[in-house]
Amino acid sequence: MAEKQLVEFTLEGGGKFLVEVEEAEDTSLQRVALPSGREIAKAQKTFEEAIENIKPVVASISNKFKDLGPNEMEVKFGIKLSADAGAFITSVGGEVTFEITVKWSKD
Repeated sequence: MAEKQLVEFTLEGGGKFLVEVEEAEDTSLQRVALPSGREIAKAQKTFEEAIENIKPVVASISNKFKDLGPNEMEVKFGIKLSADAGAFITSVGGEVTFEITVKWSKD
């Protein structure tokens, strides 16, 4: 099993939060120490920059269903955060799964 590490993501508004991720192979990541002495890695992108990578996927799925005229559409998928890669869609057993729910109502 891969080792875990804490990664600090910065929010564009100035806040910060920690995420537990698999240990990065990239040894050039900036590392800082918490007051407890535990060492953490600093993410190379803000959280918003990392999530920005996923928006084109969601937009593409949404655009493909627009011509059906749904009242509601929901897309579910997993996102994995990484200190060096940012955010990316996760796979389970070598496959990526999107759960798409499309709803229509009679008006």
